[in-house]
Amino acid sequence: MSNYTDIIASCQGKKGGIIEAFHAIQEQYNYIPEEALKEAAKHFGIPEAQAYGVATFYSYLSVEKRGRYIIRMCESAPCHVAGADELLKEMESILGIKVGETTADGKFTLELTECIGQCQATPVITINSEPHFDVNKAKLAEILASCK
Repeated sequence: MSNYTDIIASCQGKKGGIIEAFHAIQEQYNYIPEEALKEAAKHFGIPEAQAYGVATFYSYLSVEKRGRYIIRMCESAPCHVAGADELLKEMESILGIKVGETTADGKFTLELTECIGQCQATPVITINSEPHFDVNKAKLAEILASCK
């Protein structure tokens, strides 16, 4: 029995149990490994393709291995107007990756997201779901340096 089995079993019988299981697995591993998808399908009595469909439907969930720090850049209009494009280019330059990629050391993954709901403090990024407001190039360097 794997760690996935315990997580999945704890979510059985709950409304939206498979989604809850996927969130818990991702919280532990930063993504949903293929083995976990297969186990979830078996435990919830659905085809593997359906389990994969659930895991890939929600943008927050990922079936691709990701870095320890998941940076999400808001791409909504207010952030765009406030300089998100330049900030994104700066992140790509500092990290040496493009959107959707993970650094070679497995430390950072860079993703885009829709509105974070903090339009009063743009541009906004999140790192592992923790928001950072009014981000500029100097503040970005400080934020990234704090990720250990």
